[in-house]
Amino acid sequence: MTGPNFSRVTALISSVMDLHVRIALQEADREKRRLVGGGVMLGLGLTLMTLALVAAELVLLLWIRDAFSLSWLHAAAAVAAIDLVLAGISLRIGGQMLKGPYLPETTAGLMRTTRAITGKF
Repeated sequence: MTGPNFSRVTALISSVMDLHVRIALQEADREKRRLVGGGVMLGLGLTLMTLALVAAELVLLLWIRDAFSLSWLHAAAAVAAIDLVLAGISLRIGGQMLKGPYLPETTAGLMRTTRAITGKF
């Protein structure tokens, strides 16, 4: 292929590639907006969930205090003990779920992320 036909084919291919690049950029922009919006909504949901858990802790504290005629200190200690037991169970289950063989790429990625978060390079 030489001459005018070659330049037409090249121009056509270039035009098609430009179109694909524009479409890909538009899709990437939409995905970025979707991911940012989803992240904001997840953050809002986690914040509201945390506030609800704090309120539930307060209700539990008040209930334990009234139901067992305890002092504020003893009721708070009872709630803290319940929290520690639930935290221990959750950590144990979570640790078991995260155990297992990882692919080398996954291990390397986890190490890089851990180093970036802790500031150790």
